[in-house]
Amino acid sequence: MSAATADLSRTVLGLQFQNPLLLAAGTAGFGRELDGVMDLERLGGLVTKAVSVEPRHGNAPPRVAEFRGGMLNSVGLANPGLERVRGELVPWLAGRLRRARVLVNVVGFTVEEYARVVAGLDDVAGVDGFELNLSCPNTSAGGIEFGADAECVRRIVSACRRSTRRPLSAKLSPVLPDIGAMALVARDGGADAISVVNTLPGLLLAGAAGTPRLGNGNGGVSGPVLLPIGVLAVTRVLERTGGMPVIGVGGVRSAADVRQYLRVGASLVAMGTAALADPRLPERIVRDLERGHE
Repeated sequence: MSAATADLSRTVLGLQFQNPLLLAAGTAGFGRELDGVMDLERLGGLVTKAVSVEPRHGNAPPRVAEFRGGMLNSVGLANPGLERVRGELVPWLAGRLRRARVLVNVVGFTVEEYARVVAGLDDVAGVDGFELNLSCPNTSAGGIEFGADAECVRRIVSACRRSTRRPLSAKLSPVLPDIGAMALVARDGGADAISVVNTLPGLLLAGAAGTPRLGNGNGGVSGPVLLPIGVLAVTRVLERTGGMPVIGVGGVRSAADVRQYLRVGASLVAMGTAALADPRLPERIVRDLERGHE
């Protein structure tokens, strides 16, 4: 490493990360989609696409709509399911990555489904930890998000904790009335870290007819608009938990944005929408961080 290059390595969750920049869940696929486009080994790591017990086809198209402030999406947690992820996709990652860490994003529609995915991947080489997407609808409670109910959060995290000794990060929604309090619930249930924030709910209409631009109607807002929301959420979680590791997510487009999160105390920073628009941007951000550029 040259004298002009900063050492960005850090130990978080008992793991060594070569730098703090991750690719956020849903935007990196399972890594294979970016092979030959982006050098994943330049990053601190990636969070995979969501994994559910059974394969999911996702929502009706169109699934993505751009607007001036970012992007609205409703993919519907489409994924190939636990069996294929375990047998094919994570092993591919394990064979390609040596330095970049891999966190698997986990979804479920019952408490038990979360734990089944974690247990099913716990012994697979190449999995460094899990991120629990708590914004999924609880089908047994009329569709309310798991993350909006403290008892559900506690039960999910506790069940996953019993299923693995690997690090767990609970990913929380920005619309929670007290995100710091819910982070405490997740921590007390056994979470090692908190990821904030997930997307904001939103709706866009097309033309004079006023029909929704997405096939599912509403979706999740991501992009630049989430930066101040994510930075504040990191601050709130750290204030309430007394400093547990936090992964800051939302609105990152530059090294300066990464530093916004780091300066308020985030341990790691994940970027998503901007990397979809420009897959080479994450490498440039890492280079700028190493050189001390804003």
